[in-house]
Amino acid sequence: MDDEPQLRIYGAASQPTLIYLPGLHGDWTLIGGFRHAIAGQVRFVEFTYPRTLTWSLDDYAAAIETVLAKNGITRGWLLGESFSSQVVWAMVARGRFMAQGVILAGGFVKYPRYRTVRLAERITGRISTRLLVWIIFGYARVARFRYRRSPQTLAAIDEFVSRRTELDRRAAQHRLHLVAESDPRPIAGQATLPVFGLSGWFDPIVPWPRVRRWLRNHCPALRDYKIIRTADHNVLSTAPRAAARQILAWINSINTKD
Repeated sequence: MDDEPQLRIYGAASQPTLIYLPGLHGDWTLIGGFRHAIAGQVRFVEFTYPRTLTWSLDDYAAAIETVLAKNGITRGWLLGESFSSQVVWAMVARGRFMAQGVILAGGFVKYPRYRTVRLAERITGRISTRLLVWIIFGYARVARFRYRRSPQTLAAIDEFVSRRTELDRRAAQHRLHLVAESDPRPIAGQATLPVFGLSGWFDPIVPWPRVRRWLRNHCPALRDYKIIRTADHNVLSTAPRAAARQILAWINSINTKD
């Protein structure tokens, strides 16, 4: 295996554990606003992935489980953002980590637009590093407006940009390939732990009406699915306080019953 995922832990072990697994970018650079909003109410565990070009989704799941175990974390809530919804389903299928619930943030089961993700994989593989740098610096300018309500996220934009290297581009292409090949519908259909979904109203990347419809019709474990109207695909970053309130409500509703 390549290098292990990196892990950071915030909060006391006596609090409910919420484990954040990042989107396609693969790191914690955009989660600062959400981390701040949820501080003091959960033990927040966040991951950054290695820039692997070989791991399967099962490899991602196994590596996360190993790092959690090394840090004495044996149970908690899995918060899978976008790409990492697929890693979450792999962890559910493996059954080695004691997940108390699953929260999909801009996530999905089988990606609803197969041709779109294949096209994104090809484009990501062919784009030049020079063009990538131009796009990323343009993104940084847009991001300063996009995340204006989250000063913690704004503070990490420069780190986000600096991490976007040639190897990072190739790792993102590999993750898109994993998404295109993944079909966890049988896993979601047989899941017994509580499942929740959270999306931003404007999401051109993952069509949440199709995701929500499938979950309602085929995932008996689905407890709730909420749309935040002020957010986009990166729902945890563009509406951190609203996302934190909703996720805490879900966690507390289950913990109260335990």
